[in-house]
Amino acid sequence: MLATAEKLSVAVHASELIQRDVRPLAIARAMEQVVPGLRLEWEVSQEGVPLHVANRDAWLLAGTPDGGFPLVCNGDELHPVTLHGLASPPKSSGNGTSGLSVHAKLPLDAVVRAQSASLLEHVAEAAHARWGHATPWNSLVEIVEQMARPVRGPHVPPRGLPILQLSKDLRSPEVPHHLGWINYWSAATAQLLGFPSPTLDSEWLPRARRTHGGGWLLQLTDEPLNLDEPAHLATLLRAYERFPEIGGRTPS
Repeated sequence: MLATAEKLSVAVHASELIQRDVRPLAIARAMEQVVPGLRLEWEVSQEGVPLHVANRDAWLLAGTPDGGFPLVCNGDELHPVTLHGLASPPKSSGNGTSGLSVHAKLPLDAVVRAQSASLLEHVAEAAHARWGHATPWNSLVEIVEQMARPVRGPHVPPRGLPILQLSKDLRSPEVPHHLGWINYWSAATAQLLGFPSPTLDSEWLPRARRTHGGGWLLQLTDEPLNLDEPAHLATLLRAYERFPEIGGRTPS
């Protein structure tokens, strides 16, 4: 499939799928509800060609052998939207629990930009997620380098961002691996992070709101996060200072 110039990455992390789990279908329908005209009814062939799925709902609910759910897309090669789920094995979690990571990519056009917070909320709550984020792909590429471990030499994340622990070293699956542009935290994750605090969150509360399911959305910047913008980078660094639990930077 052809790629667009700028993409939005939406990722949420939840408990593992169980037998006859309806969450994959609920997540796809949530995206369709938020983005006008979106229909996720195609798979992608090995040659990268969209193929229409005759019974999308049953196909999604069947899942994949590894415990995730298959990649489904909108069939538009010029403006592709994709969604899939991956099983997280116990060894990737600090407390040895299996999980599910849900990943969607969309063109960051005016429509998606206007709906980004709502999209993250609907996907996260359809997945019963612990935490998640919506972040422009170009910024996310640098953010995930905070968790990279070089083969040689010291680990030096880009732009002065803090070093984050690997997911397997975090003390709880409720601990977010990193920050993003718009952040979703379940009630349990927010409590673990000590958010909201009347004394510590004067900067962040005007940028946050409760979700219908009792979680929180925190949007760091008005415009999509761009680490080339000094003000955006400074805001991200302040957020990491406020929430040291993120990425396992506090003693367990």
